[in-house]
Amino acid sequence: MNFIPDTLRIAVVTGANRGLGLETCRQLAHLGLTVILTSRDPHKGGAAAASLRSAGLDVRYHPLDVTDPQSIHRLAKYVEAEFGRLDVLVNNAGVFLDPLDSPDPDAASVFRTELDTVRRSMETNVYGPLLLCQALVPLMQRKGRIVNVSSGMGQLSDMNGGCPGYRISKTALNALTRMLADELRDTYIKVNSVCPGWVRTDMGGPHASRPVEEGADTIVWLATLPDDGPSGGFFRDRQAIPW
Repeated sequence: MNFIPDTLRIAVVTGANRGLGLETCRQLAHLGLTVILTSRDPHKGGAAAASLRSAGLDVRYHPLDVTDPQSIHRLAKYVEAEFGRLDVLVNNAGVFLDPLDSPDPDAASVFRTELDTVRRSMETNVYGPLLLCQALVPLMQRKGRIVNVSSGMGQLSDMNGGCPGYRISKTALNALTRMLADELRDTYIKVNSVCPGWVRTDMGGPHASRPVEEGADTIVWLATLPDDGPSGGFFRDRQAIPW
């Protein structure tokens, strides 16, 4: 393990070779954090990290498939060996597998959904963050920040029909946030969910209303909360929203 000053903060961002994840890495690194950018594709992830380093930012790359427990284990071992601790985990990696763009208007109905769509959505959007927290929270040494990138489509207070794979998985991710926050309440680890809004990414599409810079803002705010900041909440635009 290298000598890491206590003032240096270490962050892991998942699904970060493009879009919200990449912008989150950029903003965190601009604030002085050392960022571990992760993604499944080593070529795209390595290139993304290199582009940020060329701008003078301290960004490393490590491969990660959040659906593979061994991949998560290898990441945890890398963080422990290289830095000895972790300060921030941003669970950004996610999938939207429901057939929203199908010419059939009922293709995304809960009555038509394939169970495999729900299962694969849960594997990436919920089980991945759960396994990452199990592997990485011990490295936080009772002080850190966990940000789960969720969606308004997971709000029970405003639940609509359609897209059950995505909706169910994001609702479950919010439940995971609450559980983690409760079990970590006697520590200085803060756990929160965030809805970044409709953002112009590969998932959100070119007609989305928000640029990635705006979408990442609340993620970065939650990742850098002071010790008296909130935990166990759901936020959009730095404001609490209903579950």
